[in-house]
Amino acid sequence: MIPPSEKPSILVVDDVPNTVEVLQRNLTAQGYTVFTAPGAAEAVRITESTPIDLVITDLKMPKVSGIDLVRHVRENLKDTEVIMITGYPSIEGAVEAVKMGAQEYLPKPFTDEELLAAVRRALDKLHVRQAGRAAALAAPPRPYGLIGESRPMREILKAISKAASASATVLITGESGTGKELVARAIHYSSNRSSTAFVPVNCGGIPEGLLESELFGHVKGAFTGADESRAGFFQTADGGTIFLDEISETSLGMQVKLLRVLQDGEIYMVGADRSRRVDVRILASTNKALTDLVKKGLFREDLYFRLNVVSIELPPLRDRGDDILLLTHYFAGKYGRELGRPTPRFSDGALHVMRHAYHWPGNVRELENVIHRLVVMTEGEGIDVPDLPAPLRFSALRRPDLTRPLAEVEAEYIRNVLAGVGGNKTKAAEILQIDRKTLRKKMEKADGQRRL
Repeated sequence: MIPPSEKPSILVVDDVPNTVEVLQRNLTAQGYTVFTAPGAAEAVRITESTPIDLVITDLKMPKVSGIDLVRHVRENLKDTEVIMITGYPSIEGAVEAVKMGAQEYLPKPFTDEELLAAVRRALDKLHVRQAGRAAALAAPPRPYGLIGESRPMREILKAISKAASASATVLITGESGTGKELVARAIHYSSNRSSTAFVPVNCGGIPEGLLESELFGHVKGAFTGADESRAGFFQTADGGTIFLDEISETSLGMQVKLLRVLQDGEIYMVGADRSRRVDVRILASTNKALTDLVKKGLFREDLYFRLNVVSIELPPLRDRGDDILLLTHYFAGKYGRELGRPTPRFSDGALHVMRHAYHWPGNVRELENVIHRLVVMTEGEGIDVPDLPAPLRFSALRRPDLTRPLAEVEAEYIRNVLAGVGGNKTKAAEILQIDRKTLRKKMEKADGQRRL
């Protein structure tokens, strides 16, 4: 999204004075800097002397059409977006406008809300292109191995620095795939224990019957098959740091034993009759709300308080803004090098989908997997919207309007699919899983509805 500190400039081009006046008034009220022109020739002169972020142009104008103006903008102004408006809407017209480079196609009459929503989307796309270009050129600093320049990540970096300077227990929370182990490693390797062992343990990945032995070790003869004594993860981490991932998956019985370690600094090996002291800093993580588990009696409240001396909550990827673009280019370069290929280039449309349209429920881990797959599977050096996995291509952040008729929703979806494949009806029919004849009938029906 365009940073609030900036004031985008918009050029409105229309040969109808009343339309220009209404658009200028509405856009100025939203804080935009607005210029106007009665035709394409005047608009070109303005763009030659004044930086313009967005051009809103009518399709049919005397002498030079809006399509020609769109073509001029796209060929000469790399940092300017275009919205096409028209009183004669058709699917063919929309496709032609999109092929020429218009980011939005707005049929008259439109509401103030529809106009402002289209403006925001177009400016968001401009920002994504500018940020994507900067991300591709930049080699961002990676403090603690973490990539991100968003405000939430700057706060995380500060928290890591503070946690590293202390010896307190740290509870790291956040959705799956947000990088909790990476943060735990950053804390350890920035602390005075950095030269000692860092031992990660996935508590949810070890069967309950084996977890105690794996954590604390066992003595010879402690159980069937214990032919010799064996140290556990806590002994391995002695003097260093142990990271208990998915701490919420431990049983109440195991939680009692972990509480004893936190309180007394002592462990009991399975089968031993004496305790053993260990000097271990404990870091723990969970993707669940431990307070809710405490209320349900599934997690000990005293252990929760012991673990939660310092708390670091990692933001989901969808809340990290342009970090998505930084991570995209980082992973593309990483896997390109691994495969001996040039770093792939992402189109503006693909970057916009990844930055704005998809929710990323799997967070950074999911993003990395998507980029890895794209680098492996995509032919050539460019990655565009059709190359993206289906969940990304057809995702949308906006809340659906459940009051719209089905025919209207279907028509809009068909127009979006056609625009997404550059007007290629064969590809559109494949995506819609219908034949070209059916597609043609639906297009004609949609055009008829638009003219009503």
